[in-house]
Amino acid sequence: MNDTTTTLPQGAAIPFTPTLPTVSTHIYPRGGLDVLSREEVARLRDASAGGLHDLLRRCALAVLTSGSASDDPRAAQELYPDFDIQVRQQDRGVRIELTNAPAMAFVDDRIIAGVAELLFAVVRDLAFTAIDLNGDGELNTTSGITDAVFRLLRNARVLHPADPNLVVCWGGHSIGQEEYKYTKQVGYELGLRGMDICTGCGPGAMKGPMKGATIAHAKQRRRRSRYIGVTEPGIIAAESPNPIVNHLVIMPDIEKRLEAFVRMGHGIVVFPGGVGTAEEILYLLGILLREENAHLRFPLILTGPTGAAPYFEQIDRFIRLTLGEDAARLYEIIVADPARVAKRMDMGIRKVKDQRIAQKDSFFFNWGIEVPLEFQQPFVPTHELMAGLDLHHGRKPCDLAADLRRAFSGIVAGNVKEDGMRRIEAHGPFEIHGDPDIMHALDALLRAFVEQRRMKISGEYRPCYRVVG
Repeated sequence: MNDTTTTLPQGAAIPFTPTLPTVSTHIYPRGGLDVLSREEVARLRDASAGGLHDLLRRCALAVLTSGSASDDPRAAQELYPDFDIQVRQQDRGVRIELTNAPAMAFVDDRIIAGVAELLFAVVRDLAFTAIDLNGDGELNTTSGITDAVFRLLRNARVLHPADPNLVVCWGGHSIGQEEYKYTKQVGYELGLRGMDICTGCGPGAMKGPMKGATIAHAKQRRRRSRYIGVTEPGIIAAESPNPIVNHLVIMPDIEKRLEAFVRMGHGIVVFPGGVGTAEEILYLLGILLREENAHLRFPLILTGPTGAAPYFEQIDRFIRLTLGEDAARLYEIIVADPARVAKRMDMGIRKVKDQRIAQKDSFFFNWGIEVPLEFQQPFVPTHELMAGLDLHHGRKPCDLAADLRRAFSGIVAGNVKEDGMRRIEAHGPFEIHGDPDIMHALDALLRAFVEQRRMKISGEYRPCYRVVG
């Protein structure tokens, strides 16, 4: 470990700032990353091409600090300011050069195998997005965006033509020990029944189900279990992949990430969480409330330990107030019963399989669900757009759900995404307007998240929003 000094005025004390240990090396991809063309390598190396090199550096650093307890997206960059990554083309393939990489990703100067796999996934997905999704107009249509989501998942090799068994688990990165243990218990029960797990790839309720499922899969002697983590560049630095993820997918934005969950998953379990979890719930409900999706089988279970019962009661009240009773009929709330959650999910997925067979739809990608364009188009939260959201009664529930989802997405950005945090620092909190009863319910829900420490893992939380009735 080295010490660095700072030049100060004559006579002043000279502090010593210890630097964290780093490793500089190069690695060669082994599986999971196809050979890149010269054009792809050039795009990755060119920092001026839409800031791609900086994006690669930030995502790679998040992977190399996998397991970090911080949810500040700028923390790793401040700890490792001299880190860099370069992708080199060689006659025999690709070489990834790492300079001043976090030593925590290495054992005796050799990169940990799981970390290397995640790093290769970062290069693969960013290269594919830059080259394949090249702005030819397909991302302006519903079918074009869905096809892009499919190609990204196929390129990541996470689409397998096997019997439906993939359970998506949503929940907060900042949860208490009781809730975390419960997510492991549910994951264990799901794993005993042969189900694979897909989460947002981070800590907390995203790690727990995977950890529980690994034990169950070992007991059942399942050799090829899938622990899929789906993230996006704006969130990965705040929620670095947990060590159990063995298939990492980086989607270009939150909307394609959410569509990937819905298209890949055969059922969804929701654990306690914060604004990100609320965003996910509203996204799915908004889609399922549409008439063209009314016939679809899609098991959705909200669950947590006994102490989380008030949390789900408040979520349920908010949904009934804003979206109505039809929305409440789309999910089931189960408290403190992991085995029942798994049994209900197993039963629901069997019905999904029967329906897919009857409709001749694929098991590995749900082509049959209709995702409208307003749920697909990226929402970049600015103060003007946040203030202009139409959060009033009298709208179709699916349309109101779309704007409620955007409101929560904006708060997520203000909490943990660099661009959102900069906007808040420059212009103050976002303002959210709407009907008084909706605003009152929203304010109460957000205050509960703050009081229950669901907004931030550590430190004092400063709201990035202001609810205006």
